[in-house]
Amino acid sequence: MKIDPNSSADLSAQIAQAIRDAIVDGKLIVDERLPSEAEMADQFNVSRPTVREALKRLAAQSLIRTQRGATGGAFVNRLSFPDAYAQQITTSTLLLSMNAVSFDTACEARYALERACAPLSAQRRTADHLATMRAEIHRQQQPGLTDEAFCDSDVAFHRALVDGAQNPVLSYQLAGAVEGMQPLMNMITFTARSRNQIVSLHTAIADALERRDAPAVDDTLKELSGYTQSLARDVMAKRAR
Repeated sequence: MKIDPNSSADLSAQIAQAIRDAIVDGKLIVDERLPSEAEMADQFNVSRPTVREALKRLAAQSLIRTQRGATGGAFVNRLSFPDAYAQQITTSTLLLSMNAVSFDTACEARYALERACAPLSAQRRTADHLATMRAEIHRQQQPGLTDEAFCDSDVAFHRALVDGAQNPVLSYQLAGAVEGMQPLMNMITFTARSRNQIVSLHTAIADALERRDAPAVDDTLKELSGYTQSLARDVMAKRAR
């Protein structure tokens, strides 16, 4: 592992990248103990605080974990898909907001990805997935539910649909789509949409999943996508006046 002391890049960032590359390349394996701070400071010819900052960067990415005591130190972590969800959501949200992705583009991507899960979810969903979806539908029908709580419930409903496919790679990829894109869509459309219409569509999706009717799930998701895009166009048109 090497760094370039003449580079303008922050030294701690270079060290973190070097260790990250070693983990990705398999040179450092899961549960392997990293050299001590003193050893890495000598290796990279930097101060211990610089090494410590690099380790903090890696810990924030869940790539390493630290343990105290005589047998402690920094160890390569076994990264799980759930551990990576938060980073995927944050990255997707930032990309959408900072790169001015159009609503139609985000909506198209978000529902295309979710529809890809529909056949698998129809085959593999469990009673728990259905129970979660039914519980969120019931929650969405409560008269005193705030807009924020309704939006949270909307996300939870679609999260259960995606997780029903029981494919961790899909669940990870759609973490950004459902929990990153969906809240942004809700922010634009919540003032115009009919909760009754959303509940009706969600009920149709849950019913179709219970019947294991993948085409019906797909058709309803297409209807929900069209309804969402129509709402957004109406909202944008009113804002433009």
